[in-house]
Amino acid sequence: MSSRHTHNDTAYWVYNDDPKLPVMIMIHGLRGTHHGLDLIAKRLTEYRIIVPDLPGFFESKPLKNEHSINNYVKWLNGFISDLKLPEPPVLFGHSFGSIIASHYVSKYPDSVTRLIIVNPIGSSVVENNKSIPSKLTIGYYWLCGVLPEALGVRLLSSRAVVMITSLALIKTKDRDLRKWIHNQHLQYFSTFANRQVVNEAFKASISTSVREVAPNIMVPTLIIAGEFDNITPLVKQKELIKLFHHAKLVIIKNVGHITQYETPKEIVDAVIKFMSER
Repeated sequence: MSSRHTHNDTAYWVYNDDPKLPVMIMIHGLRGTHHGLDLIAKRLTEYRIIVPDLPGFFESKPLKNEHSINNYVKWLNGFISDLKLPEPPVLFGHSFGSIIASHYVSKYPDSVTRLIIVNPIGSSVVENNKSIPSKLTIGYYWLCGVLPEALGVRLLSSRAVVMITSLALIKTKDRDLRKWIHNQHLQYFSTFANRQVVNEAFKASISTSVREVAPNIMVPTLIIAGEFDNITPLVKQKELIKLFHHAKLVIIKNVGHITQYETPKEIVDAVIKFMSER
């Protein structure tokens, strides 16, 4: 079970709310919400898990400034500082959350004990991914930004577009699981405050990556990658790990970018093993 909390303009959920437990803070991906990490958070019973909704998504209010990586990092620093934790937490980031988490650790190295990044954005989409789907995605967000407000928001929230995205990401053959993931995307993928938030966050997600700050990260780091991730290919993840000082790569077979939905148990197993290592 989780409990809902708010601080300033941020809504966040706490799992295993025992102050004696070590804390892990989780950051979700682009256009996601805390719900996307629910299956993982529920399984990590030996940690007090704190999962905020990113500013501008679901129940958190937008930032007052641009939704850039720098401003998300400033927000995260304020959020963690205001929690007044007795010990530095472990920081966990999935997808877009991996960029925010890694840039945060690069800037505030003493504020966390370890870094866990799942399906990280290991290379810049703009510079390294010239595929037709990537070009179409960039064109889609550009179009949503230049259309009249109402039409742009309608296109961003289009059920058809959400389903196309969901189909492109899912790798499992399990029909019930596929249906459940589709429902998750349909229910939460469009719970953003306004068009500006989405466009700014998308711009931030494709203009930088974990790669830029990896050499600056000194804390022990776990990278969990899907074998068939079509956002950051596995070859790029293998290049990424070489840039860290103390990193371990775990590859989950037969899954793509949404391991948090398809293989939460495998993620939790990897996290527990990593946390037990000195």
